[in-house]
Amino acid sequence: MKLQRILLGLTLSLAISTSANAQTASGIDHPVTKAVLEVYSKQLRETPDDYMTWFKRANEYYRHSEYMRALNDIDEALKYAPASDKDLRFQAYMLRAGIYNQTLRHTEALSDLNSAIAIEPKSYSAIYQRANTEFELEQYTAAKADYNKLRTINNRGTEPYIGLARVAVKENNLGQANEYLDQAVALDPNNAEIYNRRSSVRKMMGNDAGAVEDLILSISTGSDNSKALAALVDYANTNYDVTIAGITNAITTAPNVPIYRYLRAVIEQAHYRYIAAIEDYSLILTENNYEYHGIYASIAECKYALDYYDEALTAIQKALSMTTNVASYYITQAKVLIAMGRPDDAIEASAKALAITPNDAMALVQMGVCYAAAGNAKEASNLFGEAIMTDSSLPIAYMWRSKVMRDELHQEVAAAQTLENLCAIDGYDLDDVRSLKGFALLALGRTDEANQWMSNILRSVTDSDGLINYYGACFYAAAGNSDKALECADKALSLGYGNHHDWIAANEGGISVGNLRDDLRFLNLLNRYGAIFGRK
Repeated sequence: MKLQRILLGLTLSLAISTSANAQTASGIDHPVTKAVLEVYSKQLRETPDDYMTWFKRANEYYRHSEYMRALNDIDEALKYAPASDKDLRFQAYMLRAGIYNQTLRHTEALSDLNSAIAIEPKSYSAIYQRANTEFELEQYTAAKADYNKLRTINNRGTEPYIGLARVAVKENNLGQANEYLDQAVALDPNNAEIYNRRSSVRKMMGNDAGAVEDLILSISTGSDNSKALAALVDYANTNYDVTIAGITNAITTAPNVPIYRYLRAVIEQAHYRYIAAIEDYSLILTENNYEYHGIYASIAECKYALDYYDEALTAIQKALSMTTNVASYYITQAKVLIAMGRPDDAIEASAKALAITPNDAMALVQMGVCYAAAGNAKEASNLFGEAIMTDSSLPIAYMWRSKVMRDELHQEVAAAQTLENLCAIDGYDLDDVRSLKGFALLALGRTDEANQWMSNILRSVTDSDGLINYYGACFYAAAGNSDKALECADKALSLGYGNHHDWIAANEGGISVGNLRDDLRFLNLLNRYGAIFGRK
């Protein structure tokens, strides 16, 4: 496979892994889907006992993760379906079992699977689903019996061995689990998915290095690497060192396979190790003599984070000289130009991003930032408001709008209401620092709630790369608790949070380390950890 296709595949995979849920949720609003559903609805209004149409519409709802609607329709299908139509009833029980399992109602799913198997006693898919459901219900003896039954139906299938391995792990028989895993791989060694499955079981076993190794094998074996890549990125979120060690081992074993070095660079960048990421991206360009615009754009992002603005601008302009239809590249260019004190040029770059993706909320936010930097607070506020209308769950848009309203337009009441609206956003857990709710509460004067929010996050959430403690430093700096802010800054830096721009220059919607920048203790901290920024 050509390097370009590999790199594009990896880049797209990252985007797919972060937006799949949103796509699934919005898919039912697609005009074709809506038209199909309307046809089904019309048929059911005319013939309410048409069980086949109930079944078809249930499938359509299920396909778009509308499980409650699907459940209602499949109940109707089973109510009207005659006992003689065994094929339909089998499929309906299987679909309802799937709905129940997706909504964690495993006991109800097991009942439907038993009904389906009563109709087709040798159905491989039904027995497999039942075994998995029994496993979820911790009925390991029954699950083991069903997995073994699958082996008698198809002795070449890998699913039973993966299932038996999972049961063996739960029974604390790791040796047996490894044997089952080896048998599964031996049956289908050229299938990338088998390595994904073995990785998941190895993760259950606590064998992180083996799990990472399998994900890398999956990426190198299959053409569709999105699932393995997403799992590998997720692994890096909780166990960065093991993940990087596994990829480094793959690079050592196969130094001429650029996909591994690119993968390592992507993960390094995602975890704020910009010096290492730049080195890997640069080696791809030099050693493989290949110029891909995405690599230049990534280098630009890293250089910007390290405050090498001139070099960042050169890199992003190189990327844009190779392609002019990637909105995110213009957003990066705008950020760099703002940092260089060129807001008018930044506005022009943001406008080009919006020309490509007019409904991109982040592009609207960036345009607002540019106008704020240019001194046009009213237009900035309007753009932040438009971003909120485009994506009402984007916390940074609320923070920026409130800041501009309060500090520049002196609209205190409107600024406070904007923060109240941020606090009301659904979709974020209480322990998700990205919700920014604590910062909004602090600005609203609800100090006790704000402190509880930040304290809970620092106490309960594992900080793998320093990001959470960076936010902690910003929060406590804003709260006037410089000692606690310095403690968080020290922790963030020790964990490798290497975004120098954030530490010394950023003020994203009022979120920054603020007055710490004038504190000699903080400046000494930055000097002590200078190596992570490339400053020694």
